[in-house]
Amino acid sequence: MTSTTEKAAAALELLPEELREPAVAYLLEQAEKFRALQQDIEVGVQDVKAGRVREWNFEDFLRRAQAASSE
Repeated sequence: MTSTTEKAAAALELLPEELREPAVAYLLEQAEKFRALQQDIEVGVQDVKAGRVREWNFEDFLRRAQAASSE
């Protein structure tokens, strides 16, 4: 086991039995969110490399949004 894994296991052992499962569930949930974020970032990086990203003009966006809302 790695040092981090050993520390996590030791921390779980310190918790009362009824708190261990929710703690593990929380860690798994956070890990999944982190994995999804990493994947989304990688998609963005690939989009930039492929030239599928262009400069975003906020003022132009607001003008078009106002024009669309007044139709």
